[in-house]
Amino acid sequence: MQTIGALSGMGWGRRGDEPLPTNPIAWLRQQLDGPDQAVFPSLGDSADGLIALRTQRHDKMPGDPLVKPVFQAETVAQMNNLLRTEQPFRERLAWFWCNHFTVSVRQGGTRAVVGAYMREAIRPNVTRRFSDMLLAVMHHPAMLMYLDNTSSIGPDSRAGLKQHRGLNENLARECLELHTISPAAGYTQADVTSFAAVLTGWGVDMKAERPGFVFRANAHEPGEKTLMGRTFPEGEEGGLQALQFLGTHPATYRHIATQMATHFLSDVPSPHDVAAIVAALHDTQGDLGAAAMALVHLSDAGRPGAKFRTPMDYTTAVLRALDDGEASVAPDDPHSPAHRLAGGLGYLGQPLWNAPLPNGWSDRAADWSAPADVMARADWAYRIAASAPPVDPLDVAHATLGPALRRETITAIRHAGSRRDGLTLLFSSPEFQRR
Repeated sequence: MQTIGALSGMGWGRRGDEPLPTNPIAWLRQQLDGPDQAVFPSLGDSADGLIALRTQRHDKMPGDPLVKPVFQAETVAQMNNLLRTEQPFRERLAWFWCNHFTVSVRQGGTRAVVGAYMREAIRPNVTRRFSDMLLAVMHHPAMLMYLDNTSSIGPDSRAGLKQHRGLNENLARECLELHTISPAAGYTQADVTSFAAVLTGWGVDMKAERPGFVFRANAHEPGEKTLMGRTFPEGEEGGLQALQFLGTHPATYRHIATQMATHFLSDVPSPHDVAAIVAALHDTQGDLGAAAMALVHLSDAGRPGAKFRTPMDYTTAVLRALDDGEASVAPDDPHSPAHRLAGGLGYLGQPLWNAPLPNGWSDRAADWSAPADVMARADWAYRIAASAPPVDPLDVAHATLGPALRRETITAIRHAGSRRDGLTLLFSSPEFQRR
């Protein structure tokens, strides 16, 4: 594997002139074997966010006065970590899984907890079993709120009979379609309805001193339920068993292996590459660290230019390339790298934690490479270059692109009218658009 490929294809691009790993594969493995270095001591947990949301709603405060600061603090902290991480492969995996299990701030009061969701449900499980991450996600208030499971009530439950309310199938449907087995497994609408019944009672207790997940037995549909030919008992235990079944299903392994290969290797991954990741998942009962290392050892891994950069890839790579180690990290500094990154995501069409649908953001070039999209990148790069540290554009080009840097781009940078123009030409070049 090429060193630049490890930094860009498996990570987020080289940060300034950081030392290059002498053994890229060992460097990638070390990031998974060691503990997660991302720490956020100044941020509260999901209960703190829910308390802010509850207070805001109870006092009928106009606007978003308590939740907005929570969201802003999460944004700055996690954007800073993205730009400064020394575990870029692990960080890419965290954002990949966050997108797989999308929670968007477009619905359900999730602005209060979406950052905590990533810290609590996604990050700790990046190298654990997929079933562990699935359970953490399905228990988290952010997902339960986003997909309306808090309003799902068993029609024959005590609460259902009293209130004449019924199932909300959103969480069950998206879990089957997007998170686990996918439609390729051949599940039916009856399976969706049954799984929704399994998940009745899974909600959020907003009245507790420390709000969070709660299982409400009086809202749970009584009796056994059948899903994909399997029978599960009533109660919370039935949901736990169903998630274990789905999280270790062969169709789930194939689905997530295909998504991993699509994200890291190619818009149309080879069956051989997908099969290798499936085998790693099957042999380890869904170990995501093992799957990630199986990915690393594939011949296509880290091949420069294999993937067109999404806006998040692109803006992060630009700001990491320009990092001089002295930039402000103050949360209220609008010129800080974190604010520039978050602003760039919005400007280029991929606003943070704001996917339009539960299937998250696309990984495919066709969705991000229209002429207008590429022109917007050049415009954003020109603005960023205006306040770049005093770096030589050619030095940055060689450091970030290595052997992928084309002669045409070198010539264009050499003939640029200014350092700002040279950086803009670099960040607008065809090779910088890809990782």
